[in-house]
Amino acid sequence: MPIAKSERLMNLALCLMNTKRPLSKRELRDSIEAYREAAETSSEDSFNRMFERDKDDLRELGLVIDVDENALDGELGYLARADRNRLPEISLDAEEAAALSLAAGVWQQARLAGAASGALHKLRAAGALADQPPTHSALEPRIPAREAAFEPLLAAARDRRPVTFAYRKSGAPQPEPRSVEPWALECWHGHWYLAGWDRDRKDVRVFRLSRITGRVKARNDAFSAQVPDHVDVRQHVARFAGEGATATARIRLRRGAAFPLRTRALGSEPFDADWDELEIPFGHGLAAELTEFGADVLVLGPAELRADVIARLRAVAGTPVPAGTGTPASSTSTATGTASEGSAL
Repeated sequence: MPIAKSERLMNLALCLMNTKRPLSKRELRDSIEAYREAAETSSEDSFNRMFERDKDDLRELGLVIDVDENALDGELGYLARADRNRLPEISLDAEEAAALSLAAGVWQQARLAGAASGALHKLRAAGALADQPPTHSALEPRIPAREAAFEPLLAAARDRRPVTFAYRKSGAPQPEPRSVEPWALECWHGHWYLAGWDRDRKDVRVFRLSRITGRVKARNDAFSAQVPDHVDVRQHVARFAGEGATATARIRLRRGAAFPLRTRALGSEPFDADWDELEIPFGHGLAAELTEFGADVLVLGPAELRADVIARLRAVAGTPVPAGTGTPASSTSTATGTASEGSAL
């Protein structure tokens, strides 16, 4: 049965870290079963390629491997010195320890929950965290990550690997392919968002993970855009959602509906027994958000926002946009008449 790569890497790391002198490739080959099998069943070249890949992988994981050119009569020797691969002593004050414990308890993603728990056990064993009696609370913070796209995107952002996926924009009838260089993920207002470089649009974009359909596929090529030193996902989400915008839009909302829009209203007044008129910030992404509320929202202005919402509604309904439409209805239109038009779309 083939030996798993993770086991092979672990064996190589143990050999390099537990020797008092540099070891040659020949000695490492004879000491590690996977290397012996590669040399016997394939060729010496196969072993050499495998060893070089494994050595690079260990270095990428943070292991410092020294190469000694004079230790073995012309053969290169390899050694991972303990003093260069030992973490400094960890000292946490009470507030830092509490924050770590809370973070580990908050995280609910299945794969990472085990890693967080294991890290806490190691810190307690080393004396960095004091043992605390378990506490029980009816209200405990949680960060769920139920979207299937979360783990592959997290791995791709960590490994700096571009991805492709199908993405359904708000109000769009069908998903469309996207090619993205993922930078960072963040949970905000109960939703996970990805910020990254959209290769097709040549610009920064944010994607809500719940709108990704199908599999996330990682690519083998490198990033083409420079990754910023700090990626503020919330700032990008807010910009695309229209938060912080200087322009405003005038909309009419059915009473008792669209509460997320009402919380952002700059002003609100009743129109009749069924409708309220609101003024809200107008920025990129507002048309998609308004489309989600269907016939419960009517756009009065500006003209380009109203035209965008109507076009999105017609796309969802599969109705072509008639020639000469796209301009807003007169501001004197009755709420009933405009609502009928919105419902028909």
